[in-house]
Amino acid sequence: MRHDKLEKQLELLLLLIENRDMDVDRICERTAISRRTFYYYLEFYRDCGFVIEKRGRRYSIDRSSPFFAKLVDRISFTEDEAITIRQLLEQVDVRNAVVEGAKRKLDRFYDFNILANDELRRRTAEHVSVLYQAIKFKQMVVIKNYSSPHGQSQKDRIVEPFMLMNGNNEVRCFEPSSGINKTFKLARMEGVQLLDLRWGHESQHRQMFTDVFMFTDEEQQQVRLRLGLLAHHVLAEEYPRAERYLTHEGGSRWLLDIPVCSFVGIGRFVLGLADDIEVLSPDDFRHYLARKVKNMAEKYGEE
Repeated sequence: MRHDKLEKQLELLLLLIENRDMDVDRICERTAISRRTFYYYLEFYRDCGFVIEKRGRRYSIDRSSPFFAKLVDRISFTEDEAITIRQLLEQVDVRNAVVEGAKRKLDRFYDFNILANDELRRRTAEHVSVLYQAIKFKQMVVIKNYSSPHGQSQKDRIVEPFMLMNGNNEVRCFEPSSGINKTFKLARMEGVQLLDLRWGHESQHRQMFTDVFMFTDEEQQQVRLRLGLLAHHVLAEEYPRAERYLTHEGGSRWLLDIPVCSFVGIGRFVLGLADDIEVLSPDDFRHYLARKVKNMAEKYGEE
């Protein structure tokens, strides 16, 4: 491979890692390559194990790709380390050019710029720092004046936080007073106070999962499907995070072995492409689909 070709591939790779708003034409113009070359390189990246995300005519590379996972594990910060660094940078004089450059680099790679309002972002960073410490040392906290989802009440919540979620916008906690695991949004917190109390209910902590179809639950179950060419293409374009659960069986067949929180999301996908999908397991999912088909036949069938 010639050096100039490799240079173009690396340049495009770096661009796709950071891409948020450039479409195919702008990317080709920026890298001085043709559309044909662009799609050729895209297939090359896929063959190398990179996960390609597509939103309309905008392409990017998912940072959860196996290559990045290995690279980050060796040379980069963990997300928790990056959280702490970002929070410390927020406390430094904003006129410092070096500090501002470091902030921009962290924001670009770790997606910390989650709130447009500077004051809210600073407050959220402080919340994350306290919650991170509580989780690490298994301590309880008081969430100050938490606004209910409907905004009709505000009150303190004494909880055991055990997992930051969704880009650190939410925290999963166990609330001893109600005996329930709950998810709290950081933007609705007025403050977070660390308590000198250890967790007392760790065995009751339940993680909240979000599957690739954007359904959430405390439990997951495995679904296995065999996909044809059309189903594979639709899955890759509409649910790019699912690519890590795919195995090419040869020809135009792929095996999808994926954890889901609900049959609703994956069921909608299967029913929409039923002729190109074979359900391998579990039986509960087959029964769910059979009920849906029966209900639709009764609702829309001819009299």
